[in-house]
Amino acid sequence: MTQKQYSVEAIQNGTVIDHIPAGRGLAILRQFKLLHYGSAVTVGFNLPSKTQGSKDIIKISGVHLDEKAANRLALFAPEATVNVIEDFQVVRKMHLRLPDTISEVLRCPNTNCASHGEPVRSRFYVRGSGGQTKLKCHYCEKTFPRDFVAEA
Repeated sequence: MTQKQYSVEAIQNGTVIDHIPAGRGLAILRQFKLLHYGSAVTVGFNLPSKTQGSKDIIKISGVHLDEKAANRLALFAPEATVNVIEDFQVVRKMHLRLPDTISEVLRCPNTNCASHGEPVRSRFYVRGSGGQTKLKCHYCEKTFPRDFVAEA
């Protein structure tokens, strides 16, 4: 009998963000300030995946993301799943949905937008269409594909 070996160690309690597209794990760590909780964080980059070829994974010990925070992840990794772990077991699996709006996370690429020169927080309306995420700026009302909009 063969024993399955995991590339990233299991956690007793916390959150596992799995199926992150390879290379996006670091952006998620930075954007969601996952290192600021003061908890142990384990990260795996470019791990083998049956469905994606390769993936990133993040495990945060002792931290549970609520559904709203988990859904914000969909802007960076729409295919990701967020697993709540208790006593080494998955007790809840959240499949992500795009939020209706997002604030302070992304920066409008329109250099003429009021959000660049004024002391206002960025705000976008989020729409998914044809498998692509589009963001409409609240201030200049221009719509951009997600890949064109940089992190704030």
